[in-house]
Amino acid sequence: MKTRIALAQINVTVGDFAGNVAKIVAAARDAHSAGAKLLVAPELALSGYPPEDLLLRPAFYTASAAALADLAQQLKQFAGLHVIVGHPLRDAADSVANSAASGHGNANAPIQRGVPPVDTFNAASLVVDGRIAGTYRKQDLPNTEVFDEKRYFASDAQPFVFELDGVKYGVVICEDAWHASAAQMAKAAGAQVLLIPNGSPFHLNKEAVRFDILRARIRETGLPMVYVNMVGAQDELVFDGGSFVLDAQGELVAKMPQFEEATAFVEFENAVPLRGHGGEAKANDAQLFSGATGANPAIAPELSLEAQVYAALVMGVRDYVNKNGFPGALIGLSGGVDSALVLAVACDALGADRVRAVMMPSRYTADISTTDAAEMARRVGVRYDEIAIAPMFDAFRSSLAQEFEGRPEDATEENIQARIRGTLLMALSNKFGSIVLTTGNKSEMAVGYCTLYGDMAGGFAVIKDIAKTLVYRLCHYRNQATAFGTQNVIPERILTRAPSAELRENQTDQDSLPPYDVLDAIMRMYMEEDRSLAEIIAAGYAVEDVKRVTRLIKINEYKRRQAPIGIRVTHRAFGRDWRYPITSRYTEPVE
Repeated sequence: MKTRIALAQINVTVGDFAGNVAKIVAAARDAHSAGAKLLVAPELALSGYPPEDLLLRPAFYTASAAALADLAQQLKQFAGLHVIVGHPLRDAADSVANSAASGHGNANAPIQRGVPPVDTFNAASLVVDGRIAGTYRKQDLPNTEVFDEKRYFASDAQPFVFELDGVKYGVVICEDAWHASAAQMAKAAGAQVLLIPNGSPFHLNKEAVRFDILRARIRETGLPMVYVNMVGAQDELVFDGGSFVLDAQGELVAKMPQFEEATAFVEFENAVPLRGHGGEAKANDAQLFSGATGANPAIAPELSLEAQVYAALVMGVRDYVNKNGFPGALIGLSGGVDSALVLAVACDALGADRVRAVMMPSRYTADISTTDAAEMARRVGVRYDEIAIAPMFDAFRSSLAQEFEGRPEDATEENIQARIRGTLLMALSNKFGSIVLTTGNKSEMAVGYCTLYGDMAGGFAVIKDIAKTLVYRLCHYRNQATAFGTQNVIPERILTRAPSAELRENQTDQDSLPPYDVLDAIMRMYMEEDRSLAEIIAAGYAVEDVKRVTRLIKINEYKRRQAPIGIRVTHRAFGRDWRYPITSRYTEPVE
């Protein structure tokens, strides 16, 4: 017997229970009209992911339970449709027992921070014809990289298997599939197909890692798998979707596009996923896989690394600005490559009519910088203004002349210029409501080549996890990309001239930093890969460069703690991935 399964790759928002219910219902409507009997939504789709310390508030679980009940009632209109939906769960019976044991005596007792949770779970429920037909509680809770689930949830050890059209489906959630036990437990309970709701954030090469992990589970269990990942952005994290189906041999049967919200359909016959469109083609099928090529039109084309990262940046900006209710974005345009990339991303994310670029030249700004900035603004079609900072800089110098008497000019005067620009941008933000997008890249943030309350001033750091060498690759990609309409939006001279902060005469970045290919390699090995100094030196990098870069990474932690959050694209970004002390006297040996 054939059973059509729908994969709901949706973009939800943390805490927007009503909005998230509406998204799940809309996907259910599409699924039901396309003849699907089973719909799988992502991990914690009801609440959004990750809710973080909202999970320490009992009222959040109450709201989740009410939303689940509302969802169940709304799904009654789709008779016979089985829906797997992820949600946070606080077990009432366990809550009463544990509250009584602790002297509280009620299920609404506060959740104690620092105390291992015993009654709160990352769950997924089966909703059928207006009722909750069963619930699975996640077994393996991730506590590495950006994950901190053991702070919020208890782990369970019970499988959940249900039957539909004579086939038994087992449910495991995200991290469960990265370990052997949950899948094997589901198989032992009779599962013939595994359904895997996910909240799996994007980073470079993540898609290949997912395939490797899931194929390992298939080798162990022999079960086909339906992997449904959420899409969209939540603060630093971007979820890329890319949901897929693997058969019992680990072969790819269907794959949804990355960074696109959609509902997909795959047909199973006696627990075997069918290839191609999954049987009789319907309008919904064709919508989903638009742009797919090759022998199997149900497999979305693979994106290049640059295309993935650029799409992640666009999605990160769009969702951060829109979900937080900002009317638009402001960017300090310098005529350099970093601000050019941020401007391109912002326009592709929000539309040119919601982006404003401001050039703030000083006496050290080259004429070509002003020319190139204005030209790029013209190409992308944004409002462009120039505000000269020389008069303000002179006023600061005059006010400080007596205090600085007898001392030569140095980085102090350079930083004053950056802080004037930061003040101007924040003033425009306050007046008009648009968020300031900062333009510092990962290489600069690593070594402190940035100014507190200057170029670091703003609300969202678009490229803070993009190394300088990758900045150039993304600019070249954007100039050649056809997906965004206009090509060559970044003037060629911006990409070929030596990068400079232009805060003193004839300044270039390489006056005070190693070449960016060297800096980025050392940063990657030390910060992202946790390689020792000795290993980095053994890889062929000069001892002085290694010592210098790693020292700068260490002493500039205090700056990064004050930086705005930004989009994560590597497996280790500064921020929630990186937890190094500011105050530390540890010095790593080079041998």
